[in-house]
Amino acid sequence: MGCAGSTEKIGMQAKSETELGDSPKRNASDVARRVADILSDAKANLVASLPDNWIAPMIRHFDADNRFRHVPVNREESAVGLCSGAFFTGAPGVALIGASGFLTCVYAITKINYTYQIPMLFLITMRGDPGDPARYHVSNGLYLRSVMDAIDIPFIDIERYDDLEKIGAAYRHMSVIGRPYVVGLSRDVLRGNR
Repeated sequence: MGCAGSTEKIGMQAKSETELGDSPKRNASDVARRVADILSDAKANLVASLPDNWIAPMIRHFDADNRFRHVPVNREESAVGLCSGAFFTGAPGVALIGASGFLTCVYAITKINYTYQIPMLFLITMRGDPGDPARYHVSNGLYLRSVMDAIDIPFIDIERYDDLEKIGAAYRHMSVIGRPYVVGLSRDVLRGNR
């Protein structure tokens, strides 16, 4: 086995260590740091959050990171209002919430963000997807994507650490289209397992 970033010849193709299954060991703090770096590079500076144990390390990171103003909220709709207001300062906000919390925001999104073309980024947990051991979140996995399709909100799944870069692209693109954008984060990626 080589060092990180090295390749090994297998047959006629070079395989990276990630493809060989030797990916670097990461944890939830590493993921939180990477997401914060990506959002900072994209010029985000406000993060509103509501607790979910899958994103607790990320919430702690944003709370301690001086590049961001982190505002804990008591209702997901408050995150929509706060992040929408931030748009008028020149930097749309980021809501860091669970999937069920996102589902409670549909009216606020369609009334505020769609009507007035206000972009904001939602980073949500993909509760109820395969791998979620909590039976009470199964309903989220059953209808979350259908609800997002019904309101025609742009959405991407992030299931691998290497795909976290898409968060920055989503943040920049939401301003181009004048609409909110949703990035779904799997349990494995949030734990640093993929």
